[in-house]
Formats: sequence, structure tokens, C-alpha cells
Amino acid sequence: MRKFKLQVQTTVDGYMAGPNGEMDWTTFPWTDDISSYVDALSAPVDCIVLGRKLAEGFIPAWASGPEGETQESIDWMNNTPKVVISNSLTESPWANAVVAGGDLAETVNRLKARPGGDMIAYGGGTLGSDLIAKGLLDELHLFVNPTAIGAGMPVFADLGTHQRLRLVGAHPFDCGITALHYEPKRS
Repeated sequence: MRKFKLQVQTTVDGYMAGPNGEMDWTTFPWTDDISSYVDALSAPVDCIVLGRKLAEGFIPAWASGPEGETQESIDWMNNTPKVVISNSLTESPWANAVVAGGDLAETVNRLKARPGGDMIAYGGGTLGSDLIAKGLLDELHLFVNPTAIGAGMPVFADLGTHQRLRLVGAHPFDCGITALHYEPKRS
């Protein structure tokens, strides 16, 4: 079965965005060591999973060929098939993306049962928290930026119960970010 990973930028105090969705606290430019790490993390991935709100900005931003990104990264982001999790959309307004709704656990388990490489979800406050709370992820990759913002959108919101995790690895990078790789502890 495919692995399902979450990759998210976070502050040291656990926020993935500021109170109004700000991401101005993220560390850029990245150094070669973190770029290589992300390339290796993405290499087995052949499906990107996004929540609707994130997809509305994410997909058009990558389609525009964002400044500072390599053409290889832009092509990978644009060419990798996407699944947008939404109960409000009935069809995708974006190229190379389909919409999946209904029960989140059933949808994710159907996707994981398909043949193919790994799947990755990027950020997304509601979707990320729901995936964590429902135990649907196989790996969590938290990219901890050396910044505290004091308030915002938490990575771990509305979990309902404790989430036990096992640290697989911690990787500090020259730009100041540290990647924390966790796997859920399953009973």
C-alpha cells in the first residue's frame, strides 16, 4: 500500500500560518541541503493531496511559475496529479486535479489502496489536522522554521485525543530550518 505523508512548514511554536494566513515568517532562500532533502522526500510521490482552501492558492501559484523556484520543481508540482479534498466542489476548476469528497477516511483509504507511488499532503490547516486526528497519515514531516509568531493556525488543531508519534529523524539545515520526521505510533 502507498505511504501517505504530510509536509508542512511550521514555526517553533507550532503554527503553519499567521492569524490571517500569513506565511511571511518562512525561511527563504533555502540552502542546497534542504532542497536535496525535499527532492528525496518527493521522489517516490505521484499524487499530491490538498484541501480546497489551500488548492485555491497553491495550484494557481505553481501554474504561474513562481520566482525563485527551479524549473524542475515547477514542472514537478504542475505535472504531478492532484486530488482536492472538498465537500463543496463537485468538479475541479484546475488542470491535472480531481475533486474527492465524502467521508475523509474512506476517501483516503481508497486513494491509498490504488496502485502507485506515495501520496503527499502539503499544509492546509483543516485537512492537515483532520488527517492527523483520524490517523490517516503514515509520515509527518514538520519543517520547523526558526521563528515564533505567538498566534495563528496551529498544525495540531482539534485532534480530539492525544496523538502519539515516534521520531524517525531530525535534520537541521544550513538555512536554519530543522526537519522533524515522525511516524504515528499505532496500537
